[in-house]
Amino acid sequence: MSRLKLSLACGYYDLLRPLIEGVVEAAGIDLNVLTMASPERHGRMLRHEEFDVCELSLVAYLVARDQGRRFSAIPVFPHRRFRHGYMVKRMDCGIEKPSDLNGKRVGLDTLQNSAGLWMRGILQDHYGVDLKSIEWWCQEEEDVPFEPASWMQLRRVPKGKNIDQMLLNGELEGALYPETLPSVRGGSPKVGLLFPNPKEAEIDNYRKSGIFPIMHTVVVKDAVLEKDPWVAVSLLQGFQ
Repeated sequence: MSRLKLSLACGYYDLLRPLIEGVVEAAGIDLNVLTMASPERHGRMLRHEEFDVCELSLVAYLVARDQGRRFSAIPVFPHRRFRHGYMVKRMDCGIEKPSDLNGKRVGLDTLQNSAGLWMRGILQDHYGVDLKSIEWWCQEEEDVPFEPASWMQLRRVPKGKNIDQMLLNGELEGALYPETLPSVRGGSPKVGLLFPNPKEAEIDNYRKSGIFPIMHTVVVKDAVLEKDPWVAVSLLQGFQ
C-alpha cells in the first residue's frame, strides 16, 4: 500500500533530526521535509498555506484560526524557550526593576510574535508592569492582519530604522525581542538586560508558575485531516 505524500516545513532542531533525516517515520506517511528559518516558514504558511504540515508560531496560529483559516494544531511543541534573557533596557533611563518600564517606549518585532506575547504576559502577571501605560513600537508587519486591542498604544518603526538602532539612539527605553539584539551581543554599554541574571529569574519564575513557554506548535491543513483523519495521530507519534 502506497504511503500518503505530505510536505512538512520545520526548523532544524536536534530533537527533530530523527524525523528530518528519516530515522523515525510517521506511519503511513511519506514526508517531504523542508527545513527553514522561522520567519520564512511562518510567512509562507500564514500568507500562502504552502505546506501540508508546518511548525508554526503558536500565537499567529491562534489569530489565524480565529479568522477561520483552514489548518488545525496537533499537540506537538517543537520550540519552547524561557524568555527573561530577551528583555532589554537602556542603561541611562532609570530602569532598575521591571515595573520601571511603565510609561516607557518599548520595541517589539510584531504583536503576534509568540516570544513577545509571553514576555508581555510574564511582565504583567509577575512583575507589576502595566501594559496599557507603555508605548509599543512594532518593527515588522503582522503575518495575519488583525485588529489589536483598543487600549494598546501602538506605533510603527519608521522605514530605514530598526528596534536596535532606536534603542541605541535613545528613541526607545526598552525592547522585548525574539532574538538577542546585536547591541546586546556586541556588549554595547548603552544597553543591558532587564534581568541581570536571567537564568536565576527564569528558574524562579518556573518554580512559581510551572510553565515552560511554548513558542511553536505544529499545524496540519484541514483538507488533509478531513480526507485522512488518521494523519493527526500518525504525525503525533512520529514527533514523539
